[in-house]
Amino acid sequence: MASVTTETTTATAATATAIVGKEREGAEIATGAEECFKQSMELMRALGFPEGMMPLRELEECGLVRETGFVWMKQKKPYEHYFRGTGTKVRYDTEVTAFVEEGRMKRMTGVRSKQLLLWVPIVEMSLDGEARDKIYFKSSVGIGRSFPASAFADETAAAAAFIKEAEAAAATAPVDVAAADK
Repeated sequence: MASVTTETTTATAATATAIVGKEREGAEIATGAEECFKQSMELMRALGFPEGMMPLRELEECGLVRETGFVWMKQKKPYEHYFRGTGTKVRYDTEVTAFVEEGRMKRMTGVRSKQLLLWVPIVEMSLDGEARDKIYFKSSVGIGRSFPASAFADETAAAAAFIKEAEAAAATAPVDVAAADK
């Protein structure tokens, strides 16, 4: 019986940090929940996706490297969202990353969809169909699924409502006079 030897190479934490740092060189970075949420909605719109496709909450930082298309969004804690229009539950890790181009997000990390009893990593989403009226989601095992873009209309309305609530809360937030004088 023949034996098979496999070798796995893992990067050290320092090497992994350096790789991530290189990907983020030259990035436009936004911080704060409200600003990051607006940036993520603008990104979805620019790519041609419905604004509510990435309904992340409590964002702390987001960035875009225009030269490479690398984007990331960091939130305080993982977030699970149920998309009513598709009947799908999606989990967003504390950090979501992707490489973007018009109509497509590829090499995604930090996004999983619940299918039957399993959480399946989503590695790509793209606009599909002649009219680009469908959104195709591809899993890490190469299996995918399409949904009509109109199924995300409720999510877009919810995203707009979230922005309005955040703006209203910021407008009525008390000002710390002692901190403002420093």
